[in-house]
Amino acid sequence: MRQIRYYFVLSILSLTVSFGQNSKTYKVNTIAFYNLENLFDTENDPITFDDDRTPDGKDHWTEEIYQDKLKNMAKVIAEIGADVSGTTPSIIGVCEIENRKVLEDLVNQEPLLKKDYGIIQFDSPDRRGIDVALLYKKKLFTPTNYKAKELLIYDDNDKSKRVFTRDQLVVSGVLDGEKIHLIVNHWPSRSGGEKRSRPKRIKAAKLNRQIIDSLFSEDPYAKVITMGDFNDDPTSSSVKDHLKAQRKIEGLKMKELYNPMEDLAKKGLGSLAYRDSWNLFDQIIISTELTKKDFSSYRFYKVGIYNKTYLVNAHGRYKGYPYRSFANGSYTGGYSDHFPVYVYLVKEKK
Repeated sequence: MRQIRYYFVLSILSLTVSFGQNSKTYKVNTIAFYNLENLFDTENDPITFDDDRTPDGKDHWTEEIYQDKLKNMAKVIAEIGADVSGTTPSIIGVCEIENRKVLEDLVNQEPLLKKDYGIIQFDSPDRRGIDVALLYKKKLFTPTNYKAKELLIYDDNDKSKRVFTRDQLVVSGVLDGEKIHLIVNHWPSRSGGEKRSRPKRIKAAKLNRQIIDSLFSEDPYAKVITMGDFNDDPTSSSVKDHLKAQRKIEGLKMKELYNPMEDLAKKGLGSLAYRDSWNLFDQIIISTELTKKDFSSYRFYKVGIYNKTYLVNAHGRYKGYPYRSFANGSYTGGYSDHFPVYVYLVKEKK
């Protein structure tokens, strides 16, 4: 009975757990990931393929539309996990952003401005000019080291035919006094078909695993979170066989990875829809150390997909799908073609 009561109370925001005369209070940090669906500014960058996202381009991407898109993205980010944490996420990984400027504009939106978010972003070699990045609350997280790890892929193993795609962003730092490592991913798409493009994502998975293993070599007890739009499901070969993310906490050994998203996928839940079926490409995967049940330091508590009603298309051909911001050649006033995902890390207050 005590265990049941513990999880019930923790899940309804009070974060105070009582057993007779004893009570425990927990700190909660939300770690989130969100594909922002082509958050571009209105300026024409001559070295990327962003011509469509300009006022005179095919998408007629005006300043008014851009500002509305920023407002919508900020609203969603501010609300992720707030029903338990009572505040905005401590750390957010994002992808499909054009540059640092759009992130600066984003964190200066009213719902996020007072939270004082820092930004870590590198320009990647992706031909579309889209990058991954990390946003973090400066009062909670202090970066100590960060770098972009280049993903080298070649068509037909010919080094003259490089496929230019997103880097993997690796950030180490201190979250409320505890060391943690975060990796933000946006693996190659399924363009050309899932089977044909699969080797590219396997290559991305191998790089990700190499990064994680290097962190484990320095500290076998490292707290590692790898997150992103993997363009593959939790059961795909890239995630299961090459990243080696496991479905169950039970039996995890040191220096292994647990994927809490796999059970959500098994229930038919997803973060994006295509041809009337759901995929869970957006994932947050954690290392063994974060799965332990000793809450004297930050541990994993719960995973979720942020799919509130207003983020769902209410009518038309794509009823029930994520309410994306751009469809059929025009701006819809929506949000993104992906739902955000998140985990809670909790720690007992002393």
